[in-house]
Amino acid sequence: MLRRSVVLVGLPGAGKSSVGRAVADSLGVPFVDFDVELSRRTGRTVPELFAEPGEAAFRNLEYELTAELASGPPAILAPGGGWVTAGGALALARTFATIIHLAVSPAEALARVRLDASIRPLLAGEHPDRVLARLWQERGAAYASADHVVDTEDHDFQRVVERVLELARSEPHATD
Repeated sequence: MLRRSVVLVGLPGAGKSSVGRAVADSLGVPFVDFDVELSRRTGRTVPELFAEPGEAAFRNLEYELTAELASGPPAILAPGGGWVTAGGALALARTFATIIHLAVSPAEALARVRLDASIRPLLAGEHPDRVLARLWQERGAAYASADHVVDTEDHDFQRVVERVLELARSEPHATD
């Protein structure tokens, strides 16, 4: 049984959505992919939301969704890679969730997202390698503040899922 929600953080391409879905299925709990949920609610794609009303407004939507999920049942949450930059999102999440950083280097992240960079607004330009390196510089400290780190480069997908399951099941914090 899951006592607290789990929030998966990391660079684009870290595996937040795929690992999160597999973990939620294994635990029989809800899975919320923030990009999918915000697109569903607004009727707009993430690139459209980034274009208008802009990244700051998108991060605000992510924060509002986090606040809403704080009062819900335990779930596996996969916010966008920049969610950690949404003012107060990490602090809020710590009140109801365990934060797990799915660690991946910028080079490996690029290799993983190269095929779908068009749906990742921050990586759609000419130099996604430079963008990922900059994102790592900007977000690395926030990712490092996670409760746990799971290396996604040196382990296959199943081992990453198993490790996240172990961490989710062993979380000692009560939800009350």
